[in-house]
Parts: sequence; C-alpha cells; structure tokens
Amino acid sequence: MDLTGFTTERRNPETMDLDQMTSLEIATAMNRGDRSVPDAIEKELPKIATLIDDIVAAFEAGGRLIYMGAGTSGRLGVLDASECPPTFGVSPKQVVGLIAGGDTALRNPVEGAEDSRELGAADLRSQNLRPLDVVVGLAASGRTPYVVGGLQYAHSIGCKTASISCNRDSEIGKVADLAIEVEVGPEVLTGSTRLKAGTAQKLILNMLTTAAMVRTGKAYQNLMVNVVQSNEKLCTRAENIVMDATGIDRESARARIDEANGDVKLAVTMVLGNMNREAAEQALLKAKGHVREAVERK
Repeated sequence: MDLTGFTTERRNPETMDLDQMTSLEIATAMNRGDRSVPDAIEKELPKIATLIDDIVAAFEAGGRLIYMGAGTSGRLGVLDASECPPTFGVSPKQVVGLIAGGDTALRNPVEGAEDSRELGAADLRSQNLRPLDVVVGLAASGRTPYVVGGLQYAHSIGCKTASISCNRDSEIGKVADLAIEVEVGPEVLTGSTRLKAGTAQKLILNMLTTAAMVRTGKAYQNLMVNVVQSNEKLCTRAENIVMDATGIDRESARARIDEANGDVKLAVTMVLGNMNREAAEQALLKAKGHVREAVERK
C-alpha cells in the first residue's frame, strides 16, 4: 500500500538532518514539534465534546466505552481504560481497551493482526457488544483494517461509533458516526506515529474519560472522590481529599473514611451534609452519585 498520501507518513523538512543532530538539537526539535499538538486538537474540541456527551449517555444507561486500535493506538486505549478503575472507582468492564493481537500485542508485535477486519468484529463480539455501548476506533493513519471492521460491526448493531485519527478524510472516519481528525503534521522521525500522533491521541483520551467520569458524579469540585485506596499513597490522598473538601483535620478525615468503609465520596457527603452513613448513602443514591446535589437535597 502507498502511504505517501498520509500526512503522518510525510517527511518533516525541519529534521532532514536528524541523523547529524546533537542530543540537544534532537530534543529541541521534538519539543518544538510537540507544541503544535494542543493547537491541532483545539480545532476538534466541539467534536470531542459531542463524543463525551455520547459516552455520558452510555454510562447513565448502563453502557460501556470500548476503545479499539492496533500498535501504539491500541496500547494507548488499553492504558486509558486500565487507569479508570483506580482513579474513578469504576468496574474494569465500564471502559474496555481492545488491541489487535490481544494482550500479547501490548509488548510484542503480532504479525498481521491489524490487517484483519474480521478480527476487529470478532473482538467486539467476544465482548458481547450491545447497542448501549460506545465504540471508539483509534488509528493514527486512519486506515487500520482491524479498526474499520470493528467500527462497521458496531454500527451494524446500533452502537454509537467514533474515530480518532491524525489524517483528514480517514477511512475509519468514513465508517464512524463521528470523526475526530487531528492533523499534527509530519513526525520528527518519518512515520513514527508514537510521537506527535500518539501524544494527540493520549491527550484526547484523557479528555474523554476524565470529562465523562466527572459528568457522571465521580468528582466533587476538582477532587477525585471515587479514588480507590489500593496503596499507602492513595490512602493519604483519600485523607487529603476529605480534608480539602470539608476542612476537617487528618485524624477526623481518616475516622470518617473508616466509618464509610473506605468510600471517600460517602465520607465527604457525610461531613458536608452533617449526615450519618445511612442518610448519606440514600442522598447519594437519589443524586445519582453527585456529591454536590446530595448535600443540597438533604
């Protein structure tokens, strides 16, 4: 296949002498190029916001967010999905990352996996895909067959679909309901889309899950009140969150967290609403998990 038409495969005129540059010159060239990524994403913010709204609607209806991609794009999707449970206290099944070739492909290339449309559809079938779910296809080139096949299957059963690529008029964009296409330009190292293209995708995925989780009650103010206390650092962070949200001291914060059986959001609600555990649980249930609404409605 001829890839020369893809922006992500073009040569960067500013780095034609890359192999003769010093370490500082290479780092400087990369840093200069990376500065253009947020500006390129800014043009697509309205579409990103639309996708966030679709994800929120899916979560509220009991659906999931499913990423699928190959290579760097697939790894980024798996990374974002894997960080949601500890950060937001959600089930690992709520945000799913699929990579062509399966878990083996996270560390080692799996020959030919990304070239199969059928494999993309099969991986979604294995997840028992439902119309309530949102499927987001990731491909810097915008042409990965694995992603195309997955999006086509998702669309066929009535899922909301979106694509994230770094080339205009992408193939995955043509089969998705919503096409987010961020042209970051040629890479410092020609065709190495783990660089600017990978950075662009990572920034967008950060926006999708963070905003969707905040919109569905996983934050109070700008505090991640659904954090899971899985290590010493996170236990301290939980205490800090309760202290910041309510103004009480550390000893009192730990006592309330323990009273709430480790549920930071519940502890915050108990303190702010001056409620016992049972009343706070009911208030949060009625407010669909939103602390601010739970306290105001008490």
